Amino acid sequence: MSTSAPGPLFRTAGTAAGLESVRTLMNAALDILQEVSAQRTGPVAAGGPEGARAAAREALTGPLLPEDGSAPETVLSDLIRPYAQWSADLTHPAALARMQPPPIDAAAVAELVAAVLNQSLHAWESGPFALELDRWVVARLAELAGYDPEEAGGTLTPGGSVSNLMAMTMARDTVLAEKTGVYPFLGGMRACAGQPVVLCPAGVHFSIERAVRLLGIGEENIVTVPVDKAGRMIPEEADRILRELPEDRIAVAMVAVAGSTDLGIVDPLPELAAVARRHGVWLHADAAYGAGALFSPRLRGLLDGLAEADSITVDLHKFGWSPASSAVLLVRRAETLLSFGLQPTTCLSADDDTCAGFIGLQGSSLQTTRRSDALKIAVTMRTLGARTMAAMVDTCHDLARYAAERIDREERLELFAEPPLTSVLFRYVPPQGGDAEADAFNGRLRRRLMEEGRSLIARTHITGEDGVSRVYLKLMLLNPETTPEQLDHVLDDLLAAAEEQETGEHA
Repeated sequence: MSTSAPGPLFRTAGTAAGLESVRTLMNAALDILQEVSAQRTGPVAAGGPEGARAAAREALTGPLLPEDGSAPETVLSDLIRPYAQWSADLTHPAALARMQPPPIDAAAVAELVAAVLNQSLHAWESGPFALELDRWVVARLAELAGYDPEEAGGTLTPGGSVSNLMAMTMARDTVLAEKTGVYPFLGGMRACAGQPVVLCPAGVHFSIERAVRLLGIGEENIVTVPVDKAGRMIPEEADRILRELPEDRIAVAMVAVAGSTDLGIVDPLPELAAVARRHGVWLHADAAYGAGALFSPRLRGLLDGLAEADSITVDLHKFGWSPASSAVLLVRRAETLLSFGLQPTTCLSADDDTCAGFIGLQGSSLQTTRRSDALKIAVTMRTLGARTMAAMVDTCHDLARYAAERIDREERLELFAEPPLTSVLFRYVPPQGGDAEADAFNGRLRRRLMEEGRSLIARTHITGEDGVSRVYLKLMLLNPETTPEQLDHVLDDLLAAAEEQETGEHA
């Protein structure tokens, strides 16, 4: 049998020669990043969506898979340069739109190592040390959340949305099995004696609604629990709803928010846990963003009762300075992950291999092939240490409070509420027009700032005590290197842009 050689363009990354090539290519890539960084004038290039599309049209010519390849130096330069030029610069003080912090340097190197070695977690032979590292990181994060690491479990996931989907799956399967003796993962939803329902506040993340749809429960079977003036779920109302549920409706889960994406709201976890236990309902805490408070002695008290939840969503790529994805789903009892277990397969988990300790993690995840995200998490946390991470969280909180105080002093800016974490909601109030006009004005103002490359600011709709939903702008403070003076500049520029917009619209 004769085979043709793959040619000089094929070089694996992990050999001695390949590692030297990676070093050379990486240095060239870093040179491009530094060059682009030196040319930046704002958090994003000016030009808006059309500018990004024009850059893509120029860079993405020809086929994805040409007949003949090119030197990697050329390919990387052709793609990395526009990619960097049109990336959001997360280190810029005016990059304030999303839960997307700048990762630390050591974590970026860990990502490179994970890519070079290309380990997977589904089978022992695909990543022996990666498996041990993954189990250790999950156990330590469970301990940080207040769980007993000997009883708790968890799995790293692609993000909070998948974590929430998995949590709702476990809630459905565990509670229906306990209350009806039916296992939906065996007999399906049609075998259930009643209609499952899920309780949550109005401000819950949209991924919960999506999970409920995907699981066959249906979003019409989400019961919204009233909240107090601070936006926190009222435990007494949750208890009343559960007591008054008809017999043919089975409450399988109650979802508590532990740091909402807009306002940083944390529901009363101890009281909700007591209600959930009383009614045999699974309590899930979505702490994708709010879990960052665990690193701060000052803010940790906001999450009192977190360990009483049956499952917890944590995204360390949101408030932990680790590159995306660095997400984990934690569970109070490891055996509840059996919803994702499979019967032993001849290719992955033969009984004799398992008995000998050759065990992968395919039975605790929605994924089979799964990269080693635990490496960058471990590198980030061990590099920074508890003291530095606490200072970073507290600095971001201080910056949010500073921004709120500054906004509150401005005649034309309206602060929605004091920030419990690091998000600040506000709106510009034009001198003319009502709420509808103000909503439209704020939307245009945000787009103007982004299109001109001046700042990246998010937007949301919030319903006030008067029941009216209004557009608010949002600052997300996740870069501890930002200074109060830089925040002043961002707000000064926003006010100037608003004045320019008013003048232009009334000219």
